[in-house]
Amino acid sequence: MTRKSCAVYVVGILCACLVITGIGLFVGQVFRHLMHNRLKKEIVLVEGSRVFESWKSPPPPVYMEYFFFNFTNLNEFLAGAKPVLKEVGPYTYREYRYKDNVTMMENNTMVSALNIKSFVFLREKSVGDPAEDNITTVNIPIWAVMNKAKVSYFRSTMANLLINQAKSELFTTRTVHELLWGYEDPLLARVASTSSDVDKVFGLMYKKNGTHNGEFVYHTGVEDYMDYGRVKTWKGQSQLDFWTSDYSNSINGSDGSAFHPFLTKDETISIFTPDLCRTIYMNFEKEVEVKGIPAYRFTPPRAVLASKEENPDNEGFCVSPKECLGTGLLKVSPCRKGAPVVASFPHFYLADDKYVAALEGLSPKRSHHQTFLDLNPTLGVIVRANKRAQVNILIHRISGFYKTKGLNETVFPIMFLNESVVIDDASAVRVKKLLTITVVVSNFPLIIVGLGGILLIVLIVLLFRNCNEKNEVKRIVFTKPSHTSAADEDTSYSPVNEKEKDDPQNGSYIGMTPKSHPQA
Repeated sequence: MTRKSCAVYVVGILCACLVITGIGLFVGQVFRHLMHNRLKKEIVLVEGSRVFESWKSPPPPVYMEYFFFNFTNLNEFLAGAKPVLKEVGPYTYREYRYKDNVTMMENNTMVSALNIKSFVFLREKSVGDPAEDNITTVNIPIWAVMNKAKVSYFRSTMANLLINQAKSELFTTRTVHELLWGYEDPLLARVASTSSDVDKVFGLMYKKNGTHNGEFVYHTGVEDYMDYGRVKTWKGQSQLDFWTSDYSNSINGSDGSAFHPFLTKDETISIFTPDLCRTIYMNFEKEVEVKGIPAYRFTPPRAVLASKEENPDNEGFCVSPKECLGTGLLKVSPCRKGAPVVASFPHFYLADDKYVAALEGLSPKRSHHQTFLDLNPTLGVIVRANKRAQVNILIHRISGFYKTKGLNETVFPIMFLNESVVIDDASAVRVKKLLTITVVVSNFPLIIVGLGGILLIVLIVLLFRNCNEKNEVKRIVFTKPSHTSAADEDTSYSPVNEKEKDDPQNGSYIGMTPKSHPQA
């Protein structure tokens, strides 16, 4: 066997082994399972894991934008006209967040933490100075007092007395800074003097700068990767007690900062939101790409804030049968000390049209008012997010308070916020590198098959060349030279001259010249 033949056999055997092995590994998804198991062990909330430090101190910058609705026709409204609102904003703050008092529990299967948030104003990203810009809006403290006092004639009488002493009106004009971070309200100051559970300072974000909203206990994902980041308890409770059904009081999903890897399009993402005092859920909408990273976009459907007629599961969110609002609204007064606060999406996006039609100046748009999460499905990493919510006050005629006698029921917008984040460049590079490694390792069997395909091409070339060489040898040995004559067919000897032809000794003749005669 020649060297060339050996090379052909070796290449053929290697080709067959690579192709068969690669196909077997691909069908069995061996490398894919190995990579997935590796990621499941890395993506856990345990010291030393790949994600633990970024979970405690998220690197991407978070921005909080506040938009207020300035009431422009107060006198006309009190005379019976439709409210006219003008959106003012954004007033943008850089939100710094980190987890404090992180404690591992139950053999690293649980971890507790406090979510600390602080805010720093960014003038360059804002429309004005919050300390100077005034907003005319609903006077929330007076409405809170009236709603708490309406339960009895005695309490409503006392409340009216305090309202008159404080000279409080149904609407007020305050700076953006006061509305956000707090101001001493004269009515609350009088109520606080007789009730220890009332704070004399009011602000939409009062006591929320540099503070936390209660201790969370999370599953680390060690026992099951699907539990990664899932909330077990909040403030020591595994169930809420604000609402009237187990479904409404359930604490499900994460807190919005961590999601399990290997997301699918058909699953539902649950997020527990203390600000809304409930769990909301999101469904897959579409595929997107952020800084070269593929992602799935999840958004809350209309059913999340649908009326009990549209979604019977939401009946438990009704404060009472008489206080069950329509689609798009959630009255959160049970967790706001009885204040008539109503949550919705900005500009009543996904709400009944009647709430938009009751006011002028609102224009709900999907691109501006939708809440969404863009998650990389392999790692569960947030690559972009916009959390948008609107704070409203339910104003209406309240028995026992003459100031409200001319009012019709209206859900009055105060402000909406947009909490946004986009993955930073350094984190994006790390995520893309990890995704590349995951893809390469998961598809390693295809690489093996590809190498087998290359060797197959080499084998075909070798076989082709070997076949050509054999044909060439046969042609040289068995093919007659073109210059051979019929007379020469029987001999391979050709005389070099005529003398040799006539030589009877067949070439053994040696010609010798006789010695010349001396006399010649």
